[in-house]
This record gives sequence, C-alpha cells and structure tokens, in this order.
Amino acid sequence: MSQTLSAPVSVWTLPARQPRALTIQFTLVLCAAWALPAVIHLLGLPVRRLLPMHWPAILAGLVYGWRSGLVIGAASPIVSYLIAGMPRPAVLPSMTYELAGYGALAGYFVEVLQRGRLQAALAAVIGGRVVFLAVMVFTGAISTSLPAYLQAAMLPGLLAALAQVVLLPLLAHLWVTRAHR
Repeated sequence: MSQTLSAPVSVWTLPARQPRALTIQFTLVLCAAWALPAVIHLLGLPVRRLLPMHWPAILAGLVYGWRSGLVIGAASPIVSYLIAGMPRPAVLPSMTYELAGYGALAGYFVEVLQRGRLQAALAAVIGGRVVFLAVMVFTGAISTSLPAYLQAAMLPGLLAALAQVVLLPLLAHLWVTRAHR
C-alpha cells in the first residue's frame, strides 16, 4: 500500500460512472441497506457492534471516490428503511448523514486530497461519528445525558470501527490495484 502524494488520481480510485462501476455501486447499496444487516440479524449477532451498513459506504468512498461514497452512504439507510423498516425513524436522519459522511470523507481524502487509504478510513470513521452526534444533538434525538449517550452509542461499535480502519484500506487497495491491471 505504498501510495505517494504525487500519485495520479487514476491510481487512487476507479471511474465511478461506467456501467460496471454503477452496477457494483448499486450492489453495495443493497448490501449496506439490506443484505448485511439482514444476515447479521438472522445470525443473532449484535448489529450495533458490527456496524454492517458502515462498511460498504466507506469502501465505496475508498474505491470510487467521494461522490459515490456520499451517494451510497446516504442511500443505504433510506433504502434499508424502505425495505426492512430499519433504522428506526428517530435515527434515520442521523444515520443518513453519518453514512453519507463516511463515504464522502473516505473518498475525499483519497480522491481529492490524495492521502493514503488508511488515513482516509480513519478520517471517515471519526468524521462520520462526529456527523452522527451533531445531527442527534441538533435534532434533540438524545434522551439521556451526552456522556451516557456517547457510551451507549459509540463504545459498542468501537472494535468494528477499528477493523474498518485496518481492513477496508487493504480491501480497497487490492480492488483498485486489480482493476488497474
């Protein structure tokens, strides 16, 4: 994953508007919106600990750039709500902005700022959570004290967030490198 700041943009991301890319992005939305959360629920695994909708949004940004990351991130919770009724309506706006933030930040750091994918994933994970909290505070959706909410909302997914920062840059690097061959 040796990326330099002088690498051409085409090395960092894949073209997002070609038919094959659009098909893959549509598939990522469906995975994030329905398939991954459904599988996790069926297996009885803790969704709040694994954060299944976050992975495809960040991955889309790392692979296809900020526009695709933003669209896939924003569309995922909305499509999920339309298909499965989740996330709950009280959390839907926050998750929509959060996931859009994940994808957009990951893509912006890679595509525009030409930073390494690890740095992009870290910025996305932190930035997306800040966006989530800001929307929750702004909309008044937090019914407990802020410290209690932070503990309940942020701690369960901490290991998944760390895994996203480590694994998604590797996966994105392999994906983009393979596509450029």
